[in-house]
Amino acid sequence: MPDRFTRPPFNSYGGKTDPVEHVSHYIQMMSLHTCNDALMCKVFPSSFGPTTLRWFNGLRKGSIHSFAELIQEFGSRFVTCSREQQPVDALLSMKMRAGETLCDYASRYWELYNEIGRGNEKIAASTFRMGLPDELGLRESLTKKPPEDMRQLMRCIEEYKRLEDDRIQSKGKAQVTDRPR
Repeated sequence: MPDRFTRPPFNSYGGKTDPVEHVSHYIQMMSLHTCNDALMCKVFPSSFGPTTLRWFNGLRKGSIHSFAELIQEFGSRFVTCSREQQPVDALLSMKMRAGETLCDYASRYWELYNEIGRGNEKIAASTFRMGLPDELGLRESLTKKPPEDMRQLMRCIEEYKRLEDDRIQSKGKAQVTDRPR
């Protein structure tokens, strides 16, 4: 180990979550040492839980020659835990539920959208609009002027939420001042 090396705090990999995410997290935490292949290999097992450590300890001595080979073997062994990207048509089933706020619907939508991957922004923006109730002003606005990309959609949603919040606050103030004394 290099002088003054301090092992970063890793998430412990137990063999039940996405191995690609674990490797990405590990590399990020070791970013200052990624050029030191031997160190990357030596420290990687310290990010394992008991199940994964048993797998690692079962590797044949001398069978791994680089960090790239180690993560290849790791990924191959735990590939069944990989999270599959959702297909873009999963967004078609997203609908705003009765009584659900726009904020909650948008949160559910972004969560699913982030599992889909890139390259489908126009379809994603369109499916968000289709999931809104017909009577919601935002749906009409997005129909008249469809957003070009997800950033523009997010800006429209935030603007609409601010307008909605202002309307609610104004209504609340009007009710307070309209009370008989």
